[in-house]
Amino acid sequence: MNAPTPLYGPDFGSYSPDEVAWLLTDLSDVDLEADIEIRERAIQAGTAHYAESLPIEFQPDERYRALFDTVLAETAGTLAAAVAAVTELVIAERGENVVLASLARAGTPVGILMRRWARYRHGIELPHYAVSIVRDRGIDRTAMDHLAAHHDPASVVFVDGWTGKGAIARELTAALDETAAAGGPRFNPDLAVLADPGHCVRTYGTRDDFLIASACLNSTVSGLVSRTVLNADLIGPNDFHGAKFYRELSGADVSNRLLDTVSAAFGDVAGGVDDTVADLVATDRTPTWSGWRSVEDIRARYGITTANFVKPGVGETTRVLLRRVPWRILVRDPDAPELHHIHALAESRGVPVEVVDDLAYSCMGLIRELE
Repeated sequence: MNAPTPLYGPDFGSYSPDEVAWLLTDLSDVDLEADIEIRERAIQAGTAHYAESLPIEFQPDERYRALFDTVLAETAGTLAAAVAAVTELVIAERGENVVLASLARAGTPVGILMRRWARYRHGIELPHYAVSIVRDRGIDRTAMDHLAAHHDPASVVFVDGWTGKGAIARELTAALDETAAAGGPRFNPDLAVLADPGHCVRTYGTRDDFLIASACLNSTVSGLVSRTVLNADLIGPNDFHGAKFYRELSGADVSNRLLDTVSAAFGDVAGGVDDTVADLVATDRTPTWSGWRSVEDIRARYGITTANFVKPGVGETTRVLLRRVPWRILVRDPDAPELHHIHALAESRGVPVEVVDDLAYSCMGLIRELE
């Protein structure tokens, strides 16, 4: 059987072909979307896994689109500084001959921005792939085989946007350990992220819980690619995990505008990045998993049966409002500017917002438990 080959834009996704190679199977012609509440009910009942189907893509109204534009303009410099810091930290500790493997889809815009920074600051062209990882199912083994066949596994750096409570960081470590134990290649599980508010990784641009603009939307800020799918009826044992390319949403696509806006701020942050990285290198960055403990505290306080229904941080709370069935939103400071879009989304979906002064994150999203 022939090994699968990567997908590239514009045939798959709206990113340029030199920006990312998608190690995915194209499922664009398959009907995978389900009503959010029906899908959530099946997931909670254990009759379906979240990665077997897709939520219907939320399309925001004009008010929310305008809010995204404002968020992007106001946070581009902060995003650029975090991209610069995490990329410089990776190069300082892993060298210039690294290969970026972003976790599709939230990690992919970050991988592209890191690749752009490496070219801007060092004149190097880092290979960049997007790979799938699925909670409770592990990382795409076929994608790992592809990476190992084309690159030194030790050179691969896994990239994501942010950490919540650290579930994906743990999933990545366990999956790569399992791959090595089964006789496969040994990859470094050190996950690189822009923001690590959960204190779950040691390679990050910041540990502030700040708003990453790519969290505000779904596919229209991620190359028009769906979240990844692992469905045994569609994906064979030698196939890459799957995803869809939403060509029909091209009129609303802001994926490349986000990349270009943040890249345009590189010059503004270049002068301070060396001091930032020197501080990071000198800091004890050992994960403390403090975020996980705070999630357990909230779970117990609100009588929630599993930590899977507690999503901490701005990025994860946004995801709850975009594609899950939210119960309530907790915020530490209701007037914090990074929460304006959270309030807008909560209002549009009729979800109550509650102020919790001692919250460890700026906000948390609680998923409704369905009977």
